Amino acid sequence: MSTSLQNQPAPARRVVTGLDADGKSCVLIDGPLHSLGGGGGGAMAWRTDGLPADNSVQADIVPVPFDFNLMHAGGSMFMVMDFSPKAQDFWHATDTLEYITMLEGEIVLQLEAGEVRLQAGDVLVDRGVVHSWKNDSGRMARAAIVILPSLPVGKGRTV
Repeated sequence: MSTSLQNQPAPARRVVTGLDADGKSCVLIDGPLHSLGGGGGGAMAWRTDGLPADNSVQADIVPVPFDFNLMHAGGSMFMVMDFSPKAQDFWHATDTLEYITMLEGEIVLQLEAGEVRLQAGDVLVDRGVVHSWKNDSGRMARAAIVILPSLPVGKGRTV
């Protein structure tokens, strides 16, 4: 990954382990992430259709465009998201538990009762509350996000 995301972010590398034909641990996949499509700055590292995950599956995930329904399908998702300084606010809530680690740059998490700036190295546990993202730094930011289904809080999901 680049040390600066000011222009075009460097593609992230995806390494996926599994078992070889002899049942020994090995690298099954070593390459780029799958684009989430739609013109956004996101990529899918992995997803599962249910929990607990079935780690015996040897095949790669099927690339699909991002859809909020993927977040609510009962499985897990691991994504890398790029946040453009030009992105518009999008207030929403999901019935998910999200573990977010800022990899590069900074973004502002906007909440109904205030906001907090997240910088590279910060981690966030988003527990399905109404929120929006803002990037007012003037440069790209990147976060790694793990998404798990959860019971709704408050009024529940809006997307």
